[in-house]
Amino acid sequence: MEIRQQDLVENPTPRVPICLVLDTSRSMTGEPIKELNEGVRQFIDDIKADEVASLAAEVAVVTFGQNVERLLDFEKIDRQRVPQMTAYGRTPMGEAVDLALDLLETRKGEYARAGVDYYQPWMVIMTDGAPTDDISIAVTRTSELVNQHRLSIFPIGIGPYVVIEILQKFSPFRRPIRLKDGRLGQFFEWLSKSVAQVSRSTPGDTVELDQEGIQGWGEL
Repeated sequence: MEIRQQDLVENPTPRVPICLVLDTSRSMTGEPIKELNEGVRQFIDDIKADEVASLAAEVAVVTFGQNVERLLDFEKIDRQRVPQMTAYGRTPMGEAVDLALDLLETRKGEYARAGVDYYQPWMVIMTDGAPTDDISIAVTRTSELVNQHRLSIFPIGIGPYVVIEILQKFSPFRRPIRLKDGRLGQFFEWLSKSVAQVSRSTPGDTVELDQEGIQGWGEL
């Protein structure tokens, strides 16, 4: 039996799958990529430090720069170590979202085979620009899942050049949020607290996330 399938057998706690789809294109060079590395590491560490969330949350990380890369796949979070991200290349956002959806579908199938319940999956799409590839298939897939209440999308824009209207295409209901300068770490802190909050609920329940907390790091 694969290790990550064995994890589900040994720990039948309902899972909260979160996929981070992160822009690592050339325009993220410098302080943005540094903040992104620090934020993702802190996010993972915060979940590990929470007794309940550490048993429930599973995180995958997909980056899109010159190439689309699966940096982390879903598994027991105690085993995860986040590789250093570097900024280079273009912005193949559509391909990255497609890969993230494929990872989620694969993991949901593993949950089903192990008889493990799960919360509605989350996907964070974070970018500072516009895609350089075709996003039409990814937009259709995410929109269908959101409309069927099978996926929650959190579209986050970084900097002055992000095209908010494109991010909105992935998210039929939740409006994109523009990140305030230097607040990327605060976003990941909010995200880890939100994951912890959901992990203490019952799958299927509606959980109201901290809207006031969003105002600390984002412009609605």
